[in-house]
Amino acid sequence: MSELSDYLEGLPAGRREAIERVYARARALVPEAEDGVGYGMPAVRYRGSPLLSVMSAKGHIGLYPFSPPALDTVRDELAEFSLAKGTVRFSEDRPVPDDVLDRLVLARRDEIDAR
Repeated sequence: MSELSDYLEGLPAGRREAIERVYARARALVPEAEDGVGYGMPAVRYRGSPLLSVMSAKGHIGLYPFSPPALDTVRDELAEFSLAKGTVRFSEDRPVPDDVLDRLVLARRDEIDAR
């Protein structure tokens, strides 16, 4: 078991499903990604760098792409979500749209590849 799978196992079903959905899309887009830790958070990692983390918070789910520039590539399309410099806040009832999530994951992957 990884830290990520251990973390997911402890979540309520609806929250876990919403978070697992994001991780599943990231793994489908970046099949080389592996479970790990990024900045102390359960995450998927790619080429030794954290690709993204998704964590349950009290009133939302936080999506952390570990890169404000990657988030900036889709920021305008997330105007209806609560955003911070490097965070997207969403809920089970209002997930990040698949096409926007995909572009964010690919922007982060490309950023890692460019190093």
